[in-house]
Parts: sequence; structure tokens; C-alpha cells
Amino acid sequence: MNEAHFHLIVNHLPIVGLLIGLLVLVTGFILKKSEIKVTALGIFIFSALASIAAFYSGEGAEEIVEKIPGISETLINQHEESAELFFAAILILGVFSLMTLILEIKKSKFSNYGFVLVFLVTLASGVLAKNVGTSGGEIRHTEIRNDSNLIQIHPEEDHDDD
Repeated sequence: MNEAHFHLIVNHLPIVGLLIGLLVLVTGFILKKSEIKVTALGIFIFSALASIAAFYSGEGAEEIVEKIPGISETLINQHEESAELFFAAILILGVFSLMTLILEIKKSKFSNYGFVLVFLVTLASGVLAKNVGTSGGEIRHTEIRNDSNLIQIHPEEDHDDD
């Protein structure tokens, strides 16, 4: 397994974990169950830890992928910039989740504020997660790119109805 393969394996964990954690946290809010909300905190902490592996394996993956013909350096740079923002956000989410977990264990009255803060940071991180995931996919998946340079699959077909 090379670094690009490893990066492809671990890079989905923080993004999927963020989504699952959000669903669990919202369920905890709806059912008013502390245990469910604490489970979400654990998922966010795991996602933050997984993001370390994803982020630091990216450089090695870049060195392998940029040697492949047809790979855009611009797309790699866009992905890298998006990854830096998401990495910072999910680490902040992990820290806030850990702090909220400690407050909840101590039965502090401030834990409810922690859960709200975690929820808000999760939403912001979700936007960044979407950007990093899409920009990463665009590097190798031309079918998801949103640009005018896409190759038409069937250019010989005439769509005029004259």
C-alpha cells in the first residue's frame, strides 16, 4: 500500500464521521438524551483524530498523483487549501467535543452550552467537509467537475431538431 492508497482509505473517515455525528447529535437533542449526545461527542473526537491521518497522508498522495498524466496541479492546490481549512475546523470540533464531554461527565450546568457550540461548529465543519471532499474527488473524477473543459462523450450526436 502506498501513501495515495492510504490517503484514499482514511480521508473518508472524518467526513463520514462528521455526518454520522451530526445525525446522532440531532437525535440526542430531539430525544433529550444525554447518552446519545455524548455518543456524538465520541464520534466527533474520533473524526478529529482520523483527520490527522487523512491530512498528513495527503502530501505523500500528492507526490504520487501529480506524476499521473492529465492531473491538474490547480485542482490539487485547491484541494490542499480546502483540506487545511477543514483540518483546522475538525480539530477545533474535536477539542470542543472533548471539553463538552468533560463538562458533561462533571454534570456541569455549562455542558448544554458546549453541546450547542459543538452543533454550530459541526455545521460550519460540514460546509468545509463538502468542499474538501468535492475538490478531492475532482482531481481524478472528471465527471464531477464543474467546468467548461469537459470532454463530450458523444460529440457526433446532433441534437438539432430541424
